[in-house]
Amino acid sequence: MLSYIARRLLYMAITLVLLSFTTFAIIQLPKGDYLDTVIASLALNNNQLTTAEIEGLRERYGLDQTFIEQYVKWIRNFIQGDLGMSFQWRQPVLPLILERLPATIIISLATLAVTYTVGILIGIYSATHQYSVGDYVVSVIGFIGLATPNFLLALILLYLGFTVFNVNLLGLFSREYVDAPWGIPKLLDLLAHLPIPIFVIGSAGAAGLIRVMRAMLLDELRKQYVITARSKGLSESRLIFKYPVRVALNPVISGLGGVFVYIVSGETITSIVLGLPTTGSLLYGALLNQDMFLAGSIVMVLSALTVMGTLASDMLLVIADPRIRYEGKT
Repeated sequence: MLSYIARRLLYMAITLVLLSFTTFAIIQLPKGDYLDTVIASLALNNNQLTTAEIEGLRERYGLDQTFIEQYVKWIRNFIQGDLGMSFQWRQPVLPLILERLPATIIISLATLAVTYTVGILIGIYSATHQYSVGDYVVSVIGFIGLATPNFLLALILLYLGFTVFNVNLLGLFSREYVDAPWGIPKLLDLLAHLPIPIFVIGSAGAAGLIRVMRAMLLDELRKQYVITARSKGLSESRLIFKYPVRVALNPVISGLGGVFVYIVSGETITSIVLGLPTTGSLLYGALLNQDMFLAGSIVMVLSALTVMGTLASDMLLVIADPRIRYEGKT
């Protein structure tokens, strides 16, 4: 078990290094850099910079270096905890990310918990009530959830909130609690605002899990050991949850990393539409302004969370299925 975890941690480190290089390269693919954006903005206001001033600024921001030099400097500082300076915000990147990371983690973990709870329970119900009215209703809702993009669902809810219920669904806090110190009232206000982003982000993930859980459990319920156990008089609830559900959970658990990736990407889009104070909207602004250190650091942090989610799914799979442990020993 320890050797398995050690190997997974080694793979995780290699993956993060490759991700960091790819991320940094993709961010710099568009023509120009942050300084070009600043020069273009000044030109619109009839403020022209001299060549000497441009070169001085390029040297100050480290934009006169080659791509490899910039990457090596950034990743070396990143490992030491220095994420660089944000061009756009004119301050260190780390405090900017730490300011928004808690909201991102809260939304992502809450969405993950709700998605898996709803997906597994409804999937079990759908499989054990095959071809019933409830099964058909769940299937239709599931297909709608898979087919509806997060941003469209968010826009629909915003429109209904404003026009029908006269409620502002933007943000994670009411206006009076945005700058208020943390306490019980602010926490309750946060909990009251969480269901909307959780529903928007987790709808497609829950719909997908329902389909997977239903298909896998139906396959298990038709196997001989289930038929034999049922013929021996074992109660239906004990029969279903003792073995078939545990086996059917394997692909659901192994897909935890993929679902977490979807939740993180969905959170990014949803935060822009709903105005959530998360890393999603911060990343969007950094990409627009080619703020490479801020954008690269956010992607790296989110990538690390995603890889950790994949590692957690592998660990849970080993715990849930004894066959994997025995296979590793042989």
